[in-house]
Amino acid sequence: MDQKTPQPQNTDNGAHAIPGGRKIVYTQTRVLETDPRYLRAHRVIAGPADPVEGPYKVLRTQVRQRMRANDWQTLAITSAHEGAGKTLTAVNLAITLARDVNQTVLLVDLDLRRPSVARYFTREQLPGISRYLVDDVPLSQLLFHPAGTDGLVVLPGDRPIEYSSEMLSSPRMIGLIEELKNRYPSRIVLLDMPPVLACDDVLAFSPHFDAALLVVEENRTTRDEIARSLESLHATRLLGTVLNKSHEEVPSYGYGIA
Repeated sequence: MDQKTPQPQNTDNGAHAIPGGRKIVYTQTRVLETDPRYLRAHRVIAGPADPVEGPYKVLRTQVRQRMRANDWQTLAITSAHEGAGKTLTAVNLAITLARDVNQTVLLVDLDLRRPSVARYFTREQLPGISRYLVDDVPLSQLLFHPAGTDGLVVLPGDRPIEYSSEMLSSPRMIGLIEELKNRYPSRIVLLDMPPVLACDDVLAFSPHFDAALLVVEENRTTRDEIARSLESLHATRLLGTVLNKSHEEVPSYGYGIA
């Protein structure tokens, strides 16, 4: 796990400077070297001057304010259907949130049937959460910190799990999410979940997250799909909706918190 402690400026490997003069020291978490060219090719924010960062910063501010106002710590990110961009939204939102000096972020791939978070960071095949749930592999062997993104730790997915909703409801999974939520009070936990209309995973896991963010795709997600998604999420606190793949000229990415 990661550890947030004040460190002198000449700290050796494993310490990463963040604004305010503090460092985040990763004592057990693997540091994953990332290629900015690979990140940009996958539309992942690769640096402070990245042109896609602006809209995500606005989304970050809205999410952060709403989460803090309600004392929420866990946010599930879902969509009505596949291909709407929910995972990319989760990844870039995690990166921008992690740049806040006052908190850390944990991004968890809970799309157990079709995990894809790791491929936005690397070509490397990484072990993931299914190894913890099925094979009892320790978390310390699965978590990674993307180099250059201080404050962010990722728990990726790897092997698909067919009985995903049953696994999400298992005592081992529930114990894990409680540990992840409670270990660091300043941490925001983002959960990349499957599309809400594709399976019952979001509904099955809804008692264990504080709120949800619904990603919709311009000119593809229909009004009926939005209505059915909102109906499925009726018992969940909906933080808002994100309009993805907008055709407006200025942001290439649309956003909105309802």
